[in-house]
This record gives sequence, C-alpha cells and structure tokens, in this order.
Amino acid sequence: MKNLIRLLLIIALLTLAACGGNKVETTMNEPVEDFEATTQDGDKLTRDDLKGQWLVVDFIFTNCTTVCLPMTSNMKKLQDKLEEAEVENYHLVSFSVDPDHDTPEVLTEYAEEYGADLSTWTFLTGYDFEYIKNISVNSFKSLLAPPLEGDDQVTHGTAFYLVNPDGEIIKKYDGKIAAEMDQIVEDLKNLQ
Repeated sequence: MKNLIRLLLIIALLTLAACGGNKVETTMNEPVEDFEATTQDGDKLTRDDLKGQWLVVDFIFTNCTTVCLPMTSNMKKLQDKLEEAEVENYHLVSFSVDPDHDTPEVLTEYAEEYGADLSTWTFLTGYDFEYIKNISVNSFKSLLAPPLEGDDQVTHGTAFYLVNPDGEIIKKYDGKIAAEMDQIVEDLKNLQ
C-alpha cells in the first residue's frame, strides 16, 4: 500500500512539474522548413534571419476578395494590441500565395493601405507558386491550391501560426476571428 501511495505521489508530482513548464497550450509541433523570400522592400529574407524571435505567420494575397480582408485587418489589430501590451521580441510575417501578382511594390502598397508598421510586420514574395505551396503544405499543414481556370482567387488556409524562436510552429489560431487576436497577445505575454 505504501508503494502504491508513493507511486501515485510521484506521478502527481511529475504531472504538476510537466504542466508548470508549459505556459501556453500548444496545438502544433512542426518545424518551419528553410525558405528564402523577398520582402516588400526588395530585400532577401530567410528562415534563419527570423530565428530568435516569436513569429505570427499567415498566408494571404493582395487581390483576394474574401478571407484575406478580415485576416489582414486582424493582423493589423494584432500588431496594435501587441504594441499596446508592450510585448517584445515578435515579428509578423505574411507570405503571399500569389507571388506572380504580389511584387514587392504591390505588397508595399497593400501594407500601406492597412497601416502596417513594417518594423514588426514583413510581407514576403519572390518565389513561385509551387515553392510557397510546399512551405504551406509541408511546414504549416495548410492546403494551398491555384486558382481555377478563368479565376484569379487562390484557395488557401486562414490560420495564424505562432512560431517559437527556434523556428517551430507551436500553435494555430483562426485568422478570421478578431477575438483570436486577444488570445495570441495573451499567449505571447505568457511566453516572454
């Protein structure tokens, strides 16, 4: 009986110790594969350039007529909330899923339309569709399909992804829901 009580006590202590180390409930555990892209400023950016920072990543395109509008508005809200909460060591990253249309100049204009602070938010292009499809599907586990014939609308996921400073995706959120931005802020505050 004493051995059973000791065993239960040890299990309880180990469980408490394991729970105490995780400040955020994670929903993913995927490494972001290496990539090289071009920013809205025309500079090259790689995955390694972003290591050491917490990232919030999404996939959008500038001539989207549906989900990208609330997603980009929510990313701007998130940027404002993170600044207001004085969260540090983060960067927002929006990968274009229509790189043929979304040149650095187009992305710069798009960022300006939304009032993006480009010191903490980067828009990426400079690759072909298959390249970004592989990143979306392989790293972020998110569907990406080209437009149907005669259409210009790319099919893509609507999640925001939290990436840790080691380059691993640890959580995803619904990028269309404004209330999710509060959860991202809370999670980042808990992780700092």
